[in-house]
Amino acid sequence: MAVRIISIDQSTSSTKAFLFDSEGHILAKTSLPHKQYYPKEGWVEHDAEEIYANTLKAIRAVVEEGGKEGDAYSIAITNQRETVVVWNAESGRPLCHAVVWQDLRGEAFCEKLKAEGKSDFVMSRSGLLIDPYFAGSGAKWILDNIEGARAAAQKGLLRMGTIDSWLVWKLTGGKVHATDYTNASRTLLFNIHTLDWDDYLLKLFTIPRSMVPEACPSDAGFGETTAEGFFREPVKIAGVIGDSHGALVGQMCFTEGLGKATYGTGSSVMVNIGLKPVPAPQGLVTSVGFAALGKVWYAFEGNIHSTGATLKWMADNLKLIGGPSETEALAASIPDNGGVYLVPAFAGLGAPYWSASARAVICGMTFSSGKAQVVRAGLESIAYQVSDLLGAMTEKAGIELRELRVDGGPTHNKFLMHFQSDLLQAPILRSVVEDASAFGAFIVNGFATGRIKDFADAERLARFDCRIEPDPENTAVREAYKGWGRAVAMVLSAAENQ
Repeated sequence: MAVRIISIDQSTSSTKAFLFDSEGHILAKTSLPHKQYYPKEGWVEHDAEEIYANTLKAIRAVVEEGGKEGDAYSIAITNQRETVVVWNAESGRPLCHAVVWQDLRGEAFCEKLKAEGKSDFVMSRSGLLIDPYFAGSGAKWILDNIEGARAAAQKGLLRMGTIDSWLVWKLTGGKVHATDYTNASRTLLFNIHTLDWDDYLLKLFTIPRSMVPEACPSDAGFGETTAEGFFREPVKIAGVIGDSHGALVGQMCFTEGLGKATYGTGSSVMVNIGLKPVPAPQGLVTSVGFAALGKVWYAFEGNIHSTGATLKWMADNLKLIGGPSETEALAASIPDNGGVYLVPAFAGLGAPYWSASARAVICGMTFSSGKAQVVRAGLESIAYQVSDLLGAMTEKAGIELRELRVDGGPTHNKFLMHFQSDLLQAPILRSVVEDASAFGAFIVNGFATGRIKDFADAERLARFDCRIEPDPENTAVREAYKGWGRAVAMVLSAAENQ
């Protein structure tokens, strides 16, 4: 009997499903988009019922495409993390649309907490900054603003959770209300030291404990499902993990000092800091990296607003290039950036600076500056921002970056990857797995079911196609990095003086 693993990757824009064989080869995949709702300025919503319906469709699609009679199945879930759903436990229906991680309606409450001096205490327990990005303020808003919600919550009639726990609840017919530690650690309600919901934080956000799901390791069992009768016999839901954490596992960052960077429109950077939750450097957060095989690994995380988006801007807005693929040759055609820097604060600067009012600049140009210098500056800005985060992370944790494991379209740019490696003075390993989060869910499913025995067993499934070693003699790149620091300081100063 062949074992097949259905990995659900429920993201901000779509619900994807991958059918893996036991060795991690993709047999089938599908993607179903869901509608984005913007009812007011700063509000972003999803229809949780639509997401669940798409999950069922996606499961059926990959089984019908890649499955065979007699195959045995199990399901793993990875998901957009901070988006929150509140639903009635009796009817199983959401009280309103899900409040998405991009939503700002909780901002006033978060600012109130910060003004009351709660920031340090909240971070000491949750590892997080007080921000509407995280799920707690969205859940509080629902209880405070949806008619009858607060009264129903006090009676124990409501449940809340991130998208993973909503899907587990629905798939199990309401029998299991659970999440994993990684998703729980992105709510502002979870104590990353005790690995339990924190009574003080629940009280601060006025969330009754009866609403929150059971928090479990990533490689736990989460009940069984027939997917609304699609499977003749119930199949196990085994393995749940947040999407960035799934990528950390999918990139095999199982030990302290291994980090992953996903280069996309923006970039998510995460470093495994070991078995103790060290306080994060300013502008970054500490989360549960993953919990598997009886232990919990912690991670520092930071998110960059504009990496691949910078290349798209140069193509679409400036018309300097026909597309990102042209940047490598242009950057390599000149010996250095000629003193030109592009600070891509198109939507402010993210971690570790967190300046919403910062604006993008190109600086250092002279009459000798041309297209090649500007394009190279755009490429270099990606590597500089990743280095900013990783430098802050490793210094704070007192660890050395052993290796950076990367995925995403820009990682195929040889100039960028060599420049990044030289900046970090650390090797870079590029994954051939495009969907690292889904692959990470496949791995924790293997731990949960006993199919994958340990980390060494998991690592035999790793697929990397390129390793780049740093050039220790490249001192010019370090001088260029100093120039980047001056350019960022100029942008931050201008933002403060606006």
